[in-house]
Amino acid sequence: MPGFLRPLTRAVTYTRWLHLLMGSAVAWSCAAIYPGLSRPAFGDWVLLPLLPVPLVVAAAMVPAMRRAEGLQARMMLFPGAHTRVADGGAEDPGISVAPSASWRDRGRTAVWLVLRLEAGCAMSLATVHLFGLALAMLGTTEAAPWDDGPVRHVAALGWAGAPLSLLPVAVELVLIVVGGRLMARAARRLLGPSPAERLAALEERTEQLLERNRIARELHDSIGHALTVAVVQAGAAKAAGDPEFTDRALDAVVETGRAALEDLERVLRVLREDGRPASGRPTLTDAERLLDSARASGAKVDVAVAGPLERLPGPVSREGYRMLQEALTNVLRHCGPVPVRLGITVDETRLVMDVRNALTGVSGATAGGGSGLRGIRERAALLGGRATTGPYEGEWRVRVELPLG
Repeated sequence: MPGFLRPLTRAVTYTRWLHLLMGSAVAWSCAAIYPGLSRPAFGDWVLLPLLPVPLVVAAAMVPAMRRAEGLQARMMLFPGAHTRVADGGAEDPGISVAPSASWRDRGRTAVWLVLRLEAGCAMSLATVHLFGLALAMLGTTEAAPWDDGPVRHVAALGWAGAPLSLLPVAVELVLIVVGGRLMARAARRLLGPSPAERLAALEERTEQLLERNRIARELHDSIGHALTVAVVQAGAAKAAGDPEFTDRALDAVVETGRAALEDLERVLRVLREDGRPASGRPTLTDAERLLDSARASGAKVDVAVAGPLERLPGPVSREGYRMLQEALTNVLRHCGPVPVRLGITVDETRLVMDVRNALTGVSGATAGGGSGLRGIRERAALLGGRATTGPYEGEWRVRVELPLG
């Protein structure tokens, strides 16, 4: 099918036409009262699109009018599932369906309603007179509608003149296609989101992306820690060949796996958004289970805590737990069961965590930092703090500083 005929196969072309015709309904209703529709004069045609202007401007001052026009424009001016688009794919309408929140919104709505009124009057008159002209040329009617109106009497050409009578129809179809596209563009400009709505949508999108990144980091930290402990414990039990040690190793694997499953279930409940409250995320007051897991894997962990952990702000304590989890996982994954020194200091303004372990050739190879260490730095930056990772005085060091306010 030629490209210029393709718009005629799209349902949205005709819903746009209907939308244009509906815009003139107020004008025709007013004209029925004054100046009347019985044999109108030329001046009456001029008054037809002008008299309702104050009425539609007043209607635009009602905040809900913007929502009503936005919904109608979305449904009738843009392709979608409801229009059965022949060439596939739906456009993004970019039309707001929120009520007017400012005088600027009301002004844009008023301009839209006046434009719709004038365009609707023009389209309805063109439709009636062009189709009437085609019928008059065929001789199926004595004269075009409103003989004293814009279209005068045309001599009937009969069926022999049928090809010529298609010219007004073709002109009407062009007006329908072009007028519909122009109205769709105007709708995007006049009914599109205001700057405040765009900013709110951007903030909502940013929050969604941040939440997804947070969930991805939590899954990485929790599941990665559990798998690391399981691998280390299984390898140590196999090498030891001691039934008692194997039992302890299996107990550690079970406990770590159970905690990871709890974290996974909580995250899945958040993703499903089923309305049920998710269990609380672990905080630094729960760090003992991380230390027990590392010790069960063979690492010797010395801990020094200064300051009240229970008084830490929730976000700081929760993120601190995850950063400590990743730091211990990094030790077990790259160095194995080596001695670890952990220092946690809480004062009036900040939380400081310092994790150190013996620097081996394997850990040195990771000095560039994997996704886990990068995640520690990202978590710290989001809270306004900083994290440093790398060799320090012959040891591998992860140091985190987080502000409390």
